[in-house]
Amino acid sequence: MSTDQILAPQIVSASSAAAHSSCIPHRMDAPPLSGMSLSARLSRQLVDRTLSRIEHGRLTLTEADRIRSFGPQTQQDETLSADIQVLNPDFHQRVVSGGSIGAAESFMDGQWESSDLTAVFRLFLRNESALQALQSPFSFLSRLVARTLHLLNSNSRRGSRRNIREHYDLGNDFFAEFLDPTMMYSSAIFDSPSCSLHQASINKLDRICQTLQVSSQDHLLEIGTGWGGFALHAAREYGCRVTTTRISREQFQLAQQRIYEAGLTDRITLLCQDYRDLRGKYDKLVSIEMIEAVGERYLPDFFRRCAQLIRSDGSMLIQAITMPEQRSRRYSRSVDFIQKHIFPGGYLPSITQMQTCASQTPDLRLLELRDYGLHYAETLRQWRQKFMTALPRIRRMGYSDSFIRKWIYYFCYCEAAFEERATSVVHAVWGRKQTDRQHDSFQGETK
Repeated sequence: MSTDQILAPQIVSASSAAAHSSCIPHRMDAPPLSGMSLSARLSRQLVDRTLSRIEHGRLTLTEADRIRSFGPQTQQDETLSADIQVLNPDFHQRVVSGGSIGAAESFMDGQWESSDLTAVFRLFLRNESALQALQSPFSFLSRLVARTLHLLNSNSRRGSRRNIREHYDLGNDFFAEFLDPTMMYSSAIFDSPSCSLHQASINKLDRICQTLQVSSQDHLLEIGTGWGGFALHAAREYGCRVTTTRISREQFQLAQQRIYEAGLTDRITLLCQDYRDLRGKYDKLVSIEMIEAVGERYLPDFFRRCAQLIRSDGSMLIQAITMPEQRSRRYSRSVDFIQKHIFPGGYLPSITQMQTCASQTPDLRLLELRDYGLHYAETLRQWRQKFMTALPRIRRMGYSDSFIRKWIYYFCYCEAAFEERATSVVHAVWGRKQTDRQHDSFQGETK
């Protein structure tokens, strides 16, 4: 097993101050702070006390009647600075009553801004323990409601279709505005500071095929087609047959069109089936950032089904967004902004959870593990840049200001998480027992 960190320092440096604050729609009708209620003033005091615990970095909080700075004056990481401009005094009450989700929803409603939202999240992650008080007893009820609703988003067959529809059926034209021509909605792999997003996506597709030693003799199964980017690349560049499945109607239609236009209908079979209903045996199996939609409860079933679908000498590669072991237990008992507003039913497994599930299949062995977390931070940064450039067109599609702000928050939130190693993304390769000797000849960067 190895950790692959090939990004040059220029790529993984801290986010520069975003020049997009003027592009983000915000409300201009906020009441004056002088008219704050008692509960609003008490909420502001609680937020101030909590922010005063910041030990790493500097945060400047600007309001109509004051400017406050939090964090030590002199420190080694003083280059990490962030700012928040409060546009509506209800911001404090939203944070106190709703915790981190309340802060997100307050941003979606235009109650606060930042010139560099990613920096705000990075600073909060570095001070996570000190800022836990923001998840105050006052937010218990809202957190309980969010947790209950999340549990109702179970990834059963019916639930999975509903959850996938909530995110992936927003419209193919919408996703095309910030994805590259491959339409890969997953972490790319950058091989240099000047590497484009398009080339980085191709790098990722090649890395997967080369790791599995895909050849023209293989029949490959992909769980989670997306818009067909991997299936098209594998069939066109490596000559293999691909059977690929997904359950989003919008994605199915565009993937079908792209396969037809590429003249690859004889090599690619496109299905609209839940992974639990798949049958047959395949030489290789690939699943790119689909496991996050499986759900904690169904992880053992997912690995069992994958093992049943590959031949006795077969192997599988899963690209998975992972939660660090130290955070996994708390994460599994809570609900975050992503699970409530972006990916209902979503769950990020830890590496240990995945391996525990895989080990329950007697002859499934972990052969290789590579980390690409910092590559995802850069991927998200470039998606966000393309999204901001496309804002006029996105607005013309009819998406609301709140929706747009939610997606900006989502991009920055995730970019910071990968930059600060609060989450990561890995390529994990498992094989049936008979593949162990074959995998010894794999070419790669394993150390």
